[in-house]
Amino acid sequence: MQTTLKELPESRVEVQAEVPPKDVERAANRAARAMARELRLPGFRKGKAPPSLVIQRLGFGAVLAEAIRDALPEWYEAALLDAAVTPIGDPDIDMVSTPEVEGEPLTFKFEVGVRPQAELGEYKGLEVGREEKEADEEVIDTEVDRIREGFARLEPVERAAKEADSVLIDFEGFVDGQAFQGGKSDDYLLALGSNQLIDDFEDQLVGASPGDEVDVEVSFPEEYPGEPNLAGKEAVFKVKVKEVREKILPELDDDFASDASEFETLEELRADIREKVGAALNSRAAEDFRIAAVDAAVENATVEIPDEIVTARATERWERMERQLAQQGMDPNMFLQMQGKTRDELIEESKPDAERELKREAVVTAIAAAEELEVSEEEMVEALAHSAEHERTTPEKLLVRLRENGRDAVIREDLLAQKAIELVSDSAKAIPLEEAEAAKGKAEAAEKILAPEKEPEAAGKLWTPGDE
Repeated sequence: MQTTLKELPESRVEVQAEVPPKDVERAANRAARAMARELRLPGFRKGKAPPSLVIQRLGFGAVLAEAIRDALPEWYEAALLDAAVTPIGDPDIDMVSTPEVEGEPLTFKFEVGVRPQAELGEYKGLEVGREEKEADEEVIDTEVDRIREGFARLEPVERAAKEADSVLIDFEGFVDGQAFQGGKSDDYLLALGSNQLIDDFEDQLVGASPGDEVDVEVSFPEEYPGEPNLAGKEAVFKVKVKEVREKILPELDDDFASDASEFETLEELRADIREKVGAALNSRAAEDFRIAAVDAAVENATVEIPDEIVTARATERWERMERQLAQQGMDPNMFLQMQGKTRDELIEESKPDAERELKREAVVTAIAAAEELEVSEEEMVEALAHSAEHERTTPEKLLVRLRENGRDAVIREDLLAQKAIELVSDSAKAIPLEEAEAAKGKAEAAEKILAPEKEPEAAGKLWTPGDE
């Protein structure tokens, strides 16, 4: 495929692409085979007529129109790869010329939004706030308690059940006096307060003693995920309490530490937890520092982003969320109902994050170009190691396949971005977070002082640097 690229205003480009005759023919034959399923031609069973005969019968134009509808997404993606364009939002596609007979190329063009350009300011040696965190003793206590819970034992007691006890029960549920499917269980061990069963079930067993028989009255929710015929229904569970078991936690001493870990003393166990929690906290602090360094470079740069591009990116972010929700088995519309918002409202709310994301990408890309950063063959192979293992091939073979499809550019762009981020963060000077926030506050106050007087009709509009 041959493409020509034309830059347009407002962070948009126009790409014109010529589809070779062989690709047009392949798409037409594929469409003809699909159309043959609905045709009965003399001498052929339904759906078995060859593509050439289908084209002869229906006409090349009719088959080509169907082929374009099916193949245009594939051609569009190939044109993006050939023109090295990373799109933002949906394209506006027009046909330039379509072949009248077989053996001719097809030409189409499209306009689409792209990442905005950045005019760089200072991006090396920036002062950036960094918070050095230490593990809070309460966090260590919580982790010790979690480990301790794992070594707890349950012992039967002859008394009424209390919150945090467990009860061994038999139960059977009834709706309108009739037992229902899935409502019966024997020797069920229930931890009171764990919310394992329907709301209010466990609360009604607090105070019950071994041998007691209790009628537990509950209401199934209107949107009960189990049996649909139980939704919104009142039910009574006949419960027999067979045992009450008290949770016994091990003593917090050296014996517990040696049983629960490879350490001989409790203090050694706590020291290990302190070190691991501290490492995790500072790993997060390091990542926050990297992001803050890039954001500092963004503050020094000039990036103009049209609202249309911001909206397109915000829409892409929501569509990505929709796919993630679907993969987790949740209907995106149900998610919207839970949020009490419409799709458009969530997209509008995410526009500030989308704009911030676009500015970061623009500045990082510009830094990579300004520094003439490069990605080696070894770095490409290393980056593909995990994907190659998942696809049961070698990184080298996967890279060859990606190059054949023109998709290696995506990997290279990601690696260049990582290098640019490392360049900015490695050169940044860490200062206490409080000092950085104070400096930012002073800068914002200075901007307000220097802000021009607003016209009466502009009252209520937030002034930002660069406003006329």
